[in-house]
Amino acid sequence: MAFTNGGNRADDEQRPAAGPERHRGPVTLRRDATKETTADQWLLDSRGRADWKQKDAWRALRILSEFVEGFDSLADLPPAVSVFGSARSKPDSPECELAEALGGALARAGYAVITGGGPGVMAAANRGAADAGGLSVGLGVELPFEQGLNDWVDLGIDFRYFFVRKTMFVKYAQAFVVLPGGFGTMDELFEALTLVQTGKVTRFPVVLLGAAYWRGLLDWIQETMVSEGKISPDDLDLVCVTDDVDEAVRHIVAADAALVAAQAAAAQAQQAARESAAAWQREA
Repeated sequence: MAFTNGGNRADDEQRPAAGPERHRGPVTLRRDATKETTADQWLLDSRGRADWKQKDAWRALRILSEFVEGFDSLADLPPAVSVFGSARSKPDSPECELAEALGGALARAGYAVITGGGPGVMAAANRGAADAGGLSVGLGVELPFEQGLNDWVDLGIDFRYFFVRKTMFVKYAQAFVVLPGGFGTMDELFEALTLVQTGKVTRFPVVLLGAAYWRGLLDWIQETMVSEGKISPDDLDLVCVTDDVDEAVRHIVAADAALVAAQAAAAQAQQAARESAAAWQREA
């Protein structure tokens, strides 16, 4: 049955007034049921909780369930690229235009596009992927200010915990593309670089899109971190900086192909070593 603005006035008068709405994982909270704290706050702040042992022990099961839900929902994704950027960017901003073009180019290259599922740059990248016929993925998270998943997300998951969500960004991506953003974007960027630098993940490309925005940060890294020996000069090679969407996608595709070739060469070398060892044993 379709409902119109000309519905039963008595029903309209009985309907509760619109109020605040929050999402806590799969749960929707409205009006008086909303809380000011998030699951991350409850987990990380143990002040004033005399029963923390019991609460945290049970909370571990909730954390485990989020990992299981994420792994199960994303296990069948095609090759994907995680795209990060500001939720505050306006739809007509240069970074949103870049993000939308990027989402479409990645989809046409055969990649799913993973974002945080929110507005701004994230919505633009999801829209570009969806319009190009690709798979558009949004990984939302519970925040003090509600965002919700944007309308361009095909496959969306709402997480309670930042660290579970961040694991999904890394686990199911072949590359990261980072557009202008704030603290959250910087957090994702430097976590990605740290994981690649330390070998915690297979080396894969990190692309900074929007050279002018990143120039000051990169200059500081070069002039301070590198010059003081806090990182190696080679660590700067982990980042590709460009304003060209096509160049960004070519960089990702080339890195993907190089990794596949390296893995094939390693497998062939292992096979040759096994055959050599078997031949030596026969001769002995």
